[in-house]
Amino acid sequence: MSEKKTGIDKGLIRDLANILKDTDLTEIEVEQEDLRIRVSRNIQAPQYIQAAVPQHAAPAAAAPAPAAAAAAAAPAARDLSNAVTAPMVGTAYLSPAPGSRPFIEVGATVKEGQTLLIIEAMKTMNQIPAPRSGKVTDIIVNDAQPVEYGEPLVIIE
Repeated sequence: MSEKKTGIDKGLIRDLANILKDTDLTEIEVEQEDLRIRVSRNIQAPQYIQAAVPQHAAPAAAAPAPAAAAAAAAPAARDLSNAVTAPMVGTAYLSPAPGSRPFIEVGATVKEGQTLLIIEAMKTMNQIPAPRSGKVTDIIVNDAQPVEYGEPLVIIE
């Protein structure tokens, strides 16, 4: 990729940087054929990095920052094997409109194809359907929370 520096679309990089700024995301990555562009920005203690800490390394992290280690321990304790993940970058909404009843609640039984939540991406509301039938055991995201591609949203057992 370092040999093709002349073919990089600077406008695409600017657009990706603007998406980061507009959505309060910390990182976005685009891959087209053999070109991959990742744009990221620094923020203080991003949660997705803390959640990626392996469980065997958590005690070492607890010494310098007990509050940060406690925040990392909560997501790490979840079993994400049945998680429904975000198919895109955007803002997750748990209900169809502000103040209305959420699409799902913890303990609810859902059917395959039923709307779990909405992700707004580039001013478009995208319904996220249940990939399988089952019981909602956890809703990981909060209403109006920015989400990244592949981020766990809901757990269906």
